[in-house]
Amino acid sequence: MIDVRDLVYEYPTTRALRGVSLRVQPGTIAALVGPNGAGKTTLLRCLAALEDPYSGTVQVGGYDTREAPRAIHALLGYLPDFYGLYDPLSVRRVLGYTARSRGIAPAMTATAVDRAAWRVGLADRLDTKAGDLSRGLRQRLAIAQAIVHEPKVLLLDEPAAGLDPQARRDLSSLLLGLKENGMTLVVSSHILAELEDYCSEMIIIENGRILGGQPVKVKDIERSRYMLEIATARSDLREFLEARPGVDVVEADDYHALFTHTRNPTVRARLIRDLLATGFEVSSFGESTKALEDAYFRQVGQGR
Repeated sequence: MIDVRDLVYEYPTTRALRGVSLRVQPGTIAALVGPNGAGKTTLLRCLAALEDPYSGTVQVGGYDTREAPRAIHALLGYLPDFYGLYDPLSVRRVLGYTARSRGIAPAMTATAVDRAAWRVGLADRLDTKAGDLSRGLRQRLAIAQAIVHEPKVLLLDEPAAGLDPQARRDLSSLLLGLKENGMTLVVSSHILAELEDYCSEMIIIENGRILGGQPVKVKDIERSRYMLEIATARSDLREFLEARPGVDVVEADDYHALFTHTRNPTVRARLIRDLLATGFEVSSFGESTKALEDAYFRQVGQGR
């Protein structure tokens, strides 16, 4: 869905992107992560056909950003870090104006508005003024503006900034729902905890370059990452796990192991039985909640 090759972008006094190449497959949620000033926003603006690169190519949905920017705008939604809402207008009128500006016919505007509001959980707030919404609901309205024209690709720049914990959880559910409906999403942040719940792969950008040269897969439909802890040290823990069918050890010591394994509960139960039968004193076994963070620091460490 997104194909970037040898992308270079320069501001008058600095080179922001340095030969960036990446691919994002359809139907995924990719996390764009890195420190402040790494080039995340510049890359998103290039993907959105809002900036012309110095060199290299950017294709979205088969269209080149230089040759067909309007075609890309039609199939893409973009939520910048700092977005604007018409506070005196109702949610209905804000979305209606956006729908018409995105080329939706007058006869279809009401349907598009109702659908966008329903998808972000604002169906009961259509007559509420945008200025009267809470921070989290304003964020939902901003996302509704970005998807009112049913884009195939959605770019979000720091969408969880300033949200409370409940609003962040609601945002995670919303983005997963959009993915299930066929959208491809790229979500930027420098806070990994915001991305853990919904991103399946990660693009790490640092000093204008993609570490590792490609997205890092952090979640799999069939497999997951598990953390195992045993109470008594065993030097053969890694050896035991590597001998088990379907187990891929990421890292291990005498007390702990991080590995990928099937999500099938019956197969996992068999692995636990084997561990206990072999004398391993299992004190904890569960799905890793820091897959994104682990993958990030492992990749950053390799790149230095």
